[in-house]
Amino acid sequence: MMDSISHDQVMEEDALSSSSLPIMKRLGILGGGQLGQMSAQAAQKLGISTHIYTPQAEGPASLVADETTVSDWNDADALKRFADSVDVVTWEFEHIPVETAQILSQWVPVYPQPHVLELSQSRWLEKQFLAQNGIPVAPFALVSQPEHLESAGRKVEYPLVLKTIHSGYDGKGQERANNLVALRCAYASFGNVPCVAERFLPLEREISVIGARDASGRIELFPPFENSHRNHILDITLVPARINDAMSRQAKEITTRILEALDMRGLLCVEFFIDKNGQLLVNELAPRPHNSGHLTIEAAVSSQFEQHVRAVCGLELKSCSSLKPSAMVNLLGNLWEQGEPNWQALEGQSDLFLHLYGKKGAAKGRKMGHITVLGRNTFEAGKRAVDMRESLTSGSVVTA
Repeated sequence: MMDSISHDQVMEEDALSSSSLPIMKRLGILGGGQLGQMSAQAAQKLGISTHIYTPQAEGPASLVADETTVSDWNDADALKRFADSVDVVTWEFEHIPVETAQILSQWVPVYPQPHVLELSQSRWLEKQFLAQNGIPVAPFALVSQPEHLESAGRKVEYPLVLKTIHSGYDGKGQERANNLVALRCAYASFGNVPCVAERFLPLEREISVIGARDASGRIELFPPFENSHRNHILDITLVPARINDAMSRQAKEITTRILEALDMRGLLCVEFFIDKNGQLLVNELAPRPHNSGHLTIEAAVSSQFEQHVRAVCGLELKSCSSLKPSAMVNLLGNLWEQGEPNWQALEGQSDLFLHLYGKKGAAKGRKMGHITVLGRNTFEAGKRAVDMRESLTSGSVVTA
């Protein structure tokens, strides 16, 4: 270990020591994926060690964490040992049992709080919460049994999208229906499980706003990100989003209202639709680091991962300001179909940052990494990011 201390280390230590809130020494993270990996890396830069709890061995987070516990979500003994080893617990994705968070909260603080986790796991509870708090959403209706299908279609109006209440991610558990016959088929294909019917809207674009809220109620927001999807999986994110100032302010105001209504501590991503009429509607909530925020590692004063760690660990939030226009493209397992991608195509590229998560097995549609590109403007950054990704399978080298 080097004896010298860098300027950045000194600044971080000053930031830690100046906080009037209790300083957490060890962060527990539920889940072992890439979001946990990048959260652990952010924590370690702040002098906070990390302990991962996951049912799956050899995940990306375990490659960088100080310690990993591999055990079932309902293993009470393992959960108690995990809780005793950390100062605070967070999660990297929503699909963990609420009971796990509730059990842990008996022994150690859990942020965001378990009630936020419960809300985020249910499309129905989430839609109800948003509507009850005056947050704009598309018309929706509950379908808990086949007899509800006809009335849901009348209330929501066709075309609509039927979504399972639980276990939806990257487009899973969603089916468009243009009439009652198609709606019945979609419902049957989901096994007649409880669903939410939601009006299908022609969209102008999709954006997201990520914000952090700390123990004192202070909120810091990143500028809106513009997102494009392919096969329901995020494909490219651009910042700044191509929206006007009024729309940007409205999206930030809504995100602030949601954070305060939840009384949550931690990081929240609010996904928005902008329909063809210019109406801003909330689509989904993700109370954790989000794929669209990956570019903040290089393109913002502080990354979404650092803000999340600061919020849950009792540290002062930092600025979320962008440094330069930027773009991020996901690297899916499809890139490996013809063998190892041509990584040499990225060599010598300025303002380009490659992140590989270290996953074993490049399955189709699996998120294996991402590329972030900084540019003079959104168009330049976006085009270059897409071109560089294409160069990975072309065998040719793209010049800067």
